[in-house]
Amino acid sequence: MKSQNPDLTAGQCRTDEHLLHRRLFLRGLTGGALATAASFAGLFHNPVFAAETKKARKHCILLWLCGAPSQFETWDPKPGRPSGGPFGSISTRIPGVHFSSLMPRCAGIADKLNIVRSMKTAQTEHLQAITLLQRGNPERAGFTRPTLGSSLSQALGQLDSPIPNFIFLDPIPGGNEFESFKAGNWAGWLGAEHAPVRLGGDYTQLVNAAAQTIPQHDRESRETLRKFLTAKFERDRRSGVARSQNAAFERMKGMSKSADLFDVNKLPAKDRERYGPGSFAQHALMSRHLVEHGAPFVMVANGMNWDNHVFQHEIHQMLVPELDRVLFHLINDLEQSGMLDSTLVIAMGEFGRTPWMNPARGRDHYPNAWSMMMTGCGLKRGVVTGATDIDGVDVIEKPYNEQNLFATIFTALGIDPHGEYDLPGMPTFHRVEDKAEPIRDILA
Repeated sequence: MKSQNPDLTAGQCRTDEHLLHRRLFLRGLTGGALATAASFAGLFHNPVFAAETKKARKHCILLWLCGAPSQFETWDPKPGRPSGGPFGSISTRIPGVHFSSLMPRCAGIADKLNIVRSMKTAQTEHLQAITLLQRGNPERAGFTRPTLGSSLSQALGQLDSPIPNFIFLDPIPGGNEFESFKAGNWAGWLGAEHAPVRLGGDYTQLVNAAAQTIPQHDRESRETLRKFLTAKFERDRRSGVARSQNAAFERMKGMSKSADLFDVNKLPAKDRERYGPGSFAQHALMSRHLVEHGAPFVMVANGMNWDNHVFQHEIHQMLVPELDRVLFHLINDLEQSGMLDSTLVIAMGEFGRTPWMNPARGRDHYPNAWSMMMTGCGLKRGVVTGATDIDGVDVIEKPYNEQNLFATIFTALGIDPHGEYDLPGMPTFHRVEDKAEPIRDILA
């Protein structure tokens, strides 16, 4: 084969090939041909190796649009119809596909996105719908399933990582029913080591205040005593709960070594300006920064701004352009850094909005037919799957529910969606029950 580099003669290899041959090395990893960890220690100081290792890991960013955005003002416009509202539609880079006119940037990168226009779920109220779309399966009395973030923490994370495996960026901790959900058990039977580390709002302030008010020598003394007592309790009682809590504490302690990653003010100024000044935009940028530094799962929320029972169009006219700008920069940045192939990006709420307006000029809850976006790791790009009728009242093509969605997420990340949890003494549970199929139209 001829060399494609005019500066190289035939048979001569490039300098970077001496540093690391990517495909052969990764093939060795996946084949299990690993020597002891110590024999590879030096490789992690090699910048080429470190960069390739980061790309080989898999990540997920969930932009949780709590309150539920309207599909009519985002991914499935119905211009000229009674359900369509005042905003038009615009063509995209996918022939024949239109988005809301409020999303011109996403229209310009539609060939990098996948849109599911035929989500059809069962719950009509926020708390129940959030629970369903965060856990991916209907509830079973007496048992608490782990949320998506906790499941991916277990499947993708590393318990000895200084960066938490499940990071929840929550700059506006309020939000009615969402607040009720957040007060519950996120990790379920997986235990505290897979619960989220929650940052934003008062949570970040409390962490900072604690660090500032306790002297260094006092912190070290307390830590030594805590380690002794908790290890003794765990050993004497053979307590799985204590072991789980100790692992969670160690993970929180490790965050101090990477504290700058969690400071919005230390993100690059040009990036902050591009993403926009809003708290959602700034924390979406932080999510990108965190996965670039190894975080397996980052969820970004922003209260319940999308629950527009009044003045739907006026409020969406402010919210949708911010989402449009955030997705545009997030997807492009991940692609340019080479991380989109290993990072699954999801933007969704807990249901959609009604095709009709209520007397307060708002749209109410509507799980019967709604839309979401996902792209990146393990997926094709530029696919729109499913369809609703002319007014968006019902799904007329390829209905998908929460189990199909979770099966898609797990499959895209290389995880068996129907794998069983190891739960001695408990009934059999799978990541996705009922052998639900993934959305194959968008799987790579």
